[in-house]
Amino acid sequence: MKPIGPIPPEFAVQSGMLTIGGERADALVAAHGSPLFVYDMGAVRARIARFRAAMPAAVALHYAVKANPHPAVIAGMAPLVDGLDVASAGELAKALAVKPAGAISFAGPGKRDAELEAAIAAGATLNAESAGEVRRALAMGERLGVAPRLAVRVNPDLELRGSGMKMGGRASPFGVDAERVPELVCTIVGAGADWRGFHIFAGSQALDAGALVETQEATLALAARLADESGHLPPKVNLGGGFGIPHFAGDRALDVERIGAALGEALAASALTAAGTAYAIELGRWLVGEAGVYLTRVVDRKESRGETFVVVDGGLHHQLAASGNFGTVVRRNYPVAVAGRMGEAGGDEDGGEASVVGCLCTPLDRLADRVALPPVAEGELIAVFIAGAYGLSASPVAFLGHPVPAEVVLG
Repeated sequence: MKPIGPIPPEFAVQSGMLTIGGERADALVAAHGSPLFVYDMGAVRARIARFRAAMPAAVALHYAVKANPHPAVIAGMAPLVDGLDVASAGELAKALAVKPAGAISFAGPGKRDAELEAAIAAGATLNAESAGEVRRALAMGERLGVAPRLAVRVNPDLELRGSGMKMGGRASPFGVDAERVPELVCTIVGAGADWRGFHIFAGSQALDAGALVETQEATLALAARLADESGHLPPKVNLGGGFGIPHFAGDRALDVERIGAALGEALAASALTAAGTAYAIELGRWLVGEAGVYLTRVVDRKESRGETFVVVDGGLHHQLAASGNFGTVVRRNYPVAVAGRMGEAGGDEDGGEASVVGCLCTPLDRLADRVALPPVAEGELIAVFIAGAYGLSASPVAFLGHPVPAEVVLG
């Protein structure tokens, strides 16, 4: 028997049935079909309120659209956050539909000329990933007769300890190596572009508040050093994000209040703050990840050589991360439950240990591996939690030609 991660506390139970945003899971599936993603914006608003209460008032909150680019999620986010961070022309178009261009930034390596043109023409900030991108952006701005808004994404000479995905402290396709940044800043300013500052992102999915405090302090010191070496004050420093959420057994929720208190002290002591630099933190998974649930119906239950398999109508083509195939080195179980038997433990003669597998013709399609489940029969619903971020849009939806699931945004 293998453990599962903790079910987020935001969800309630009504007569044994999971409820999401006050709606019963079975009623949602009856209305919209299975498989189904459900996102609770009430949970998102509560998470944003917690951020605002914990962080210094001087720190703006940006939403990383890549975490969940559903148009209704972005629209719901727009009035709640100070900025939207995008990573493609497609995300840029969605963001521009709900937020002024001045509140949008565009990061990511390999931006095409058409993407540069769209961002510059609209007035969004480009987080430049290389000297070559700066050169192309300046040329594009000259052709358009517009001074491009340019920040530099820095590949820092530090990394976020304990992060699920390290983005600094090593050779990287992301950002400009820190030692090369001052010269590039001088090029940007000298060319007459609208200099917007630094984007410094050292890692993601960290649950260690101490590591995040340490990284933020080092990031501020790096930004101050780069400003001093270039001779140009950054109007804004995007401190990145890195706030993680519990996925697996043993994970504990991040202490954001500790981070906010330490960041307040660090900002007060920074020369950049005194000089007028503004700050932002960019979050995606921490804002929306725990607000989503993936519901999938049981179509079969079978025994094979002593093991039980619960076969569902969904799978990794919708929830690649839960299957362990999205950057996980050692496969561990996301939180899962039988939606109509919440609170019931496995272990009786009809329940016990089972693996939840999808409908695809690959052994990789396993949403839960040898977990304790209560009795489950054909037609019942399996709930896979932590489905609000990097779910459908980060999965191989076209694989084997199965239908695309519905997505419902509540609240």
